[in-house]
Amino acid sequence: MSELMPESVPQNMPKQQQQPSKAQVRSGRRSFIMVCVVFLLPIVIAKLALEKQWLNYGVTNQGQLLDTPVSLADLGLADIQTDKQWLIVYRQPSQCEQWCMQSVNALSNTYVALGKDMTRVTPVILSSTNAQQIDVSKLSLTKWIPFSKTLMNHELLNESKVFVVDPLGNVVLSHQPPTQVSQLPSFGKAIVADMKKLLKYSRVG
Repeated sequence: MSELMPESVPQNMPKQQQQPSKAQVRSGRRSFIMVCVVFLLPIVIAKLALEKQWLNYGVTNQGQLLDTPVSLADLGLADIQTDKQWLIVYRQPSQCEQWCMQSVNALSNTYVALGKDMTRVTPVILSSTNAQQIDVSKLSLTKWIPFSKTLMNHELLNESKVFVVDPLGNVVLSHQPPTQVSQLPSFGKAIVADMKKLLKYSRVG
């Protein structure tokens, strides 16, 4: 009986693609988790600093921290680009009369009071499409960005509301301007204190 010879394997036959090892998969997962931690941890720490009052700036925190995360996309405002900046957003009323302008001026002073951190923050005036537009050119000391859009019904979008957005597009706290002119300086100082706490701990933006 003739001896059976093994069939030769064609040299041009493609090799089976090598699958990543379990160690490589674990390493990739760890790298992804570390990237997420680097971006998110500073913001979480900053939020805790506000909640626990780890820093004392001599001003009572007037801001309301959000228990449930809300993003700009959730508010229908995904078109507002953070560009890795913190945002101070003022929801102007339909008619921006004397009281409205006084609030805007107080916020302008607040922005300027951030000093060297001004470059990390962008102030935004948010209005509905049918609202009277504020002439931002009169606010020469700041770089207000006007943004007009048909707004959805949400508590954060109530008229005259002020809210702070982190560089990832998440609303972290909100402020309600006072109803008396004499309270505007304290209102501005409270926002400055909150912003300095957030900016101190954040390495994003």
